[in-house]
Order: sequence, then C-alpha cells, then structure tokens
Amino acid sequence: MLQDYLLEEKLPLFWCAGCGNGIVLHAILRNIDKRHWTRENTVIATGIGCWGKADDYVKTNSFHGTHGRALAFSTGIKLANPELNVFTLMGDGDGITIGGNHLIHAARRNVDVTAIMVNNLNYGMTGGQYSGTTPKHAITKTSPYGHVENAFDVCGVVKAAGAGFVARGTVYDVVQLDKLIDQAISHKGFSFVEVISPCPTHFGRSNKLGDAPAMMKWIKERTVPAAKAASMSEEDLRGMFVTGVLADRELEDYSTAYQRVIDSLKGAED
Repeated sequence: MLQDYLLEEKLPLFWCAGCGNGIVLHAILRNIDKRHWTRENTVIATGIGCWGKADDYVKTNSFHGTHGRALAFSTGIKLANPELNVFTLMGDGDGITIGGNHLIHAARRNVDVTAIMVNNLNYGMTGGQYSGTTPKHAITKTSPYGHVENAFDVCGVVKAAGAGFVARGTVYDVVQLDKLIDQAISHKGFSFVEVISPCPTHFGRSNKLGDAPAMMKWIKERTVPAAKAASMSEEDLRGMFVTGVLADRELEDYSTAYQRVIDSLKGAED
C-alpha cells in the first residue's frame, strides 16, 4: 500500500495551497509501491528548497543534503551500495542553478539513479527570486520589471551531457507523469525527469496567472507533446513546454563499467 511509504503523521504537507509538489511525491510513491520495494532498500536524497522537504514525508531511507548537492550525495550512496534504489529530488534552483555542475556530471557518468527535478520557475522557498529556469520577461522579486535572461532548457542540457533517459512532464497531466517516472525508474543508468510545476505563491501571483486551477489551465495551454513538437518551428515552440520522453538510449551504467574494470584486474592477478 502507498501508505506504507508515507509518514501520514507528518501531514498536512508543508507546501502552499495549489503547489504541485504533493502530486509529484504521490506519483513517486505509487511507483515504489508498484514495485513492492522495501523501505530499507530505497533511498530518497534531497537538497534545499521547497521540493527538498519531500523527504520529511517518506518512510524510506532518506538523506537531506546541502543546496545544489543532492546528486553528489545520491551518486555516492548508489556507488557505495549498488543494490539500493536511489532517487534524487531537486528543484530548479537546487538542480540546475546552483547544482548545475553536479547535474551535468551525473548525466555524463551515468550512475544508476533516478533524478526528479520539480521546476517551479523560481526560488520558491526564499521569496520568489528568479532561477536558471525563469522564463524571459517574467516578473519575480529580483526582476520586478521583467527577467532579461534566457531560461535553461534543462532537458536539453541533461541530454547533451549524455544522459540515457530524459523526459519532461507536468503536474497537470498526472497519468503521463506516472508513466514517465515508471520509465525512468526502469531505465538502467542515469535517468532524469523534469516536472513543470509553477510556484503559485510567488511566480503565479507576480505574473498574475490566477489561482491554482487557472495555473493548471496555463500549464495545459503551454504543453506540446514531443511528437507534435517535432514538426513545429522554433518560433511556434517559444514559451511552450515539450513533454514526453526526449531521450531513451541504452548505455553502460557507471557501476557496471567499474565492476568490469575490477574483474579484469582480478583476472590479470590470477
């Protein structure tokens, strides 16, 4: 049962009304329950930020690290014990803005962890400052007259860094999100899922997007399936979120490659 992995005594959730973090956490726990993993062989590593509070609500092993370093800790955990099922939960500030260097190297090394980055388009916990994924022209606490920087295409960065599995979903389409997380977990090697979940408290209010239901409509109107996006122009895709599986390649994961080296050395000694 899903409740086997959820610390119900910690409810209600810390997150603001209308936040999508609970939707994403539920999708992850459903996939863990589906596989009947034990709490002992499952690890959830987090960093700092709103999404970093997710480990407060799980009964699995958890590791709460410093800002931008969740992937560094989780890859270390996986390499120390390859039998563990390791998740890394990051926000856009934690994952690509402060932790961007760890993200590209985790993708390059192809350590077998599942990274779920909730992109709320700003620094939600610290007051709504812009992050590396804040859209150009958006209003934030640190760009009150409109953001002048271009946002990262996070999935594009991770794909270019060599990740085998890359996908993007949203908190609007929960059915698709469940499937993407399922595929990411099943992939052998580094897998990355970005989840679009705009912050209703800061980003939504600053940009006059309305209440939580209105923001869900905003997400829906800006979502394009990957198959359709392939035939659209760059101009037509500006400001849109391309969802679905964006990369799915079978690559040798780090632990397997490292073990092969160890075995070859043992053979040489014999």
